[in-house]
Amino acid sequence: MTDPQARFEQLIAKLRTSEYRLTPQRVELIRLIATSDGHPSASELYSQIRIQFPTMSLATVYKTLDLLKELGEVLEIGLRDDSHYDGNKPYPHPHLICMKCRKIMDGELELAVKNIVQEVEQSFGFQILKHQLDFYGLCPDCQKKKK
Repeated sequence: MTDPQARFEQLIAKLRTSEYRLTPQRVELIRLIATSDGHPSASELYSQIRIQFPTMSLATVYKTLDLLKELGEVLEIGLRDDSHYDGNKPYPHPHLICMKCRKIMDGELELAVKNIVQEVEQSFGFQILKHQLDFYGLCPDCQKKKK
């Protein structure tokens, strides 16, 4: 995981240089994203931020997340019930998603993914601008519980 304070400062600097407003609610949401050690959902972030800002709406959370996605600073992992967000590794990388407990883990296969992208581009003449690679299965904890 990247240094949470450095990541927070990086995100704040990006918004400042892009001349976006830094409301207290937006700053707190960015702090939550920068310090998360997993892949929180929008509703999880909303629940956490409402403690400090009870009048904040879920729409504000989504708007800020959309802004960070546009700036290339969060990666959205679209799941059936609620999207989850990776603010510490906003670049394309594999995710391992447990179908039982819904845990999301990062897959460290950078070279393999790069090779797949190059192979697809060369084989099909298709220019890939963005990609996402998700693997669905059972995490080690759920496999142990199954036995």
